[in-house]
Amino acid sequence: MTTFVLVPGLYLGGWAWDVVAAELTGRGHRAVPVTLPGLGERADEDVAAIGLAAHTDTLTKLLDAQGPGVILVAHSYGIFPALAAVDRRPGMVERVVCVDTGLPESGETVVDQMPHLLEAVDSHVLAIPGEIDGRHGVPEVELARYRRLATPHPARTVTEPIALTGAWRDVPTTGILCLANGLSLEVVRALYATGAPRFAKLAEPGVTFFELATGHYPMLSAPTELADTLIRAAAGEGRGLQDDDQPAARSDVGGPVPGE
Repeated sequence: MTTFVLVPGLYLGGWAWDVVAAELTGRGHRAVPVTLPGLGERADEDVAAIGLAAHTDTLTKLLDAQGPGVILVAHSYGIFPALAAVDRRPGMVERVVCVDTGLPESGETVVDQMPHLLEAVDSHVLAIPGEIDGRHGVPEVELARYRRLATPHPARTVTEPIALTGAWRDVPTTGILCLANGLSLEVVRALYATGAPRFAKLAEPGVTFFELATGHYPMLSAPTELADTLIRAAAGEGRGLQDDDQPAARSDVGGPVPGE
């Protein structure tokens, strides 16, 4: 049995992982969906006081409670507090799985990567966007659930810089790349080819990749396929950056990827 700790992205609570968690549990594993402070059922907390450090503290305590061997899964924004928590507790995490997101460097903020988020700041929170970007493949019933359950996101979490010592670099990682959102192995290889030090880890042993033919929210659009991919990632499967055997690790969810 493997324990999967599931960290959501912007505006989301643990509810976003409901179907994935059910799939993992049904296959004999343990799933722990996370709702971070100020979001979901915790939206009534003091959002003005909640920054990235508070989210990191929450995940660090959760890792301590779970014990060693956790597969820590982070979607989008979630990689910031997740990676910071792993950096504090590298011995607790067997693998970090990044769902359609990259790996930040110490001192970076979320708005360094997505400066448009500053336009959404309204009274200490990021307002929920009117349209959901990268929603390819999300059925209407899930879009309706998103609109009903999504909550404004504490603004300080995207403006506070992440603090990393580098201890996380010894933890194996897997990237789940969502093709319809523009992220692919081809893109990752191009980033690595720039020679920038931040991308050096991408070709290291223990770093694997999967491609899913879906948009930015595979937990909503392709939860069964995502759960299967998480199980495979936990087993160390996936393609290395320089591998040529493409069919072995790609899941063509929903057929061909449209040009969006």
